[in-house]
Amino acid sequence: MNAPSLPENKQVSPFFVFYLIHSQQIGVAVLGFERYVAKSAGHDAWISVILSGLSIIGVMWLCYRILTKEGNDIISIHQRLFGKYAGNILNTAFAAYTSLLVLLNLRTYVEVIQVWMFPETYHWVFLFLILLLAYSFVTNGFRVVTGICFLSVIYSIPLLFVKYFPLKEAHIGNLLPVFSHSFPEILEASKTMTLNYLGYESILIFYPFIKNGPRSEKWAYYSILVTIGVYLLTIFTSFVYFDQDQLRTTIWSTLTLWKIVDLVIIERFEYIGIAAWLFVVISNITLGLWAASRALNRFTSLTQRFSLRGVALLIFVLSIMITERPQIDQLNFYANTAGFYIAYVYIPFLYVCHLLIKRRC
Repeated sequence: MNAPSLPENKQVSPFFVFYLIHSQQIGVAVLGFERYVAKSAGHDAWISVILSGLSIIGVMWLCYRILTKEGNDIISIHQRLFGKYAGNILNTAFAAYTSLLVLLNLRTYVEVIQVWMFPETYHWVFLFLILLLAYSFVTNGFRVVTGICFLSVIYSIPLLFVKYFPLKEAHIGNLLPVFSHSFPEILEASKTMTLNYLGYESILIFYPFIKNGPRSEKWAYYSILVTIGVYLLTIFTSFVYFDQDQLRTTIWSTLTLWKIVDLVIIERFEYIGIAAWLFVVISNITLGLWAASRALNRFTSLTQRFSLRGVALLIFVLSIMITERPQIDQLNFYANTAGFYIAYVYIPFLYVCHLLIKRRC
């Protein structure tokens, strides 16, 4: 099924791809990823941040080679390369994967709210309110979704300057000696880091909504480079403040660092930070809901609004069923595994299939 030609008033300029992709890659995981990557590579995990990010740039290059030649979204590409039935099975898997990322970001953020701010409040209350807010944005169309992603990037910038406070008490010696871990250990940490770069796959569904899509390619690369920079700043800040023993027992290292922020007019800055981070998380959820409902609308007879309601309801029900931290860790594992194979197995496979079909034609 080819996507209908979209009028310009439903499309956005190429440079908005920077905000769309960057807003998906900076989510709730940035609040505590250091502990997980440090398990494998210790204080050398910053190398894994770079390697994993650069590899995602390579995956993005493959995505653009497919998208620019096909001139369509992943739904049409699946159906053209694999036929209607096999293609729709893959389309269903793509919609499920996108929904999984929404579920992960939503449930993890609500856990942060419960642990740090409102431990006595039922988690379904926050789940409902956040999903309702995201739903209202998605129903207004892709341009509104893009605006939310743009604002999330802008609103998150001031929180980067807060890292000044822990850096004042930095112990640079925590980073030494450099390259003290083996290359397999660094690669293992890079695999773990994959989860933090997920979300770029949304380009596969919103590409037709970009005016002159090929011109947006450089902005996609810029967004990933900036994401790498944000993760590097975050991991360096945590590594020079915490020693490795402290880091292993600190689940939310960024939130812990926010506790030492000393401002005259604000006593508990972590409350401000968590509230401000809602703007970041809401963009993850909004674009994810839009992508999942758009995918279902494209290969089924369902309207996008009906698909959106179904996806949101399913995510709400599944989120309520997740009540313990080990369940969230398991959800992280599933998302990381799925994202790893999509990035390094499926997208290269799709690119090879695209080349083979192109040569036959």
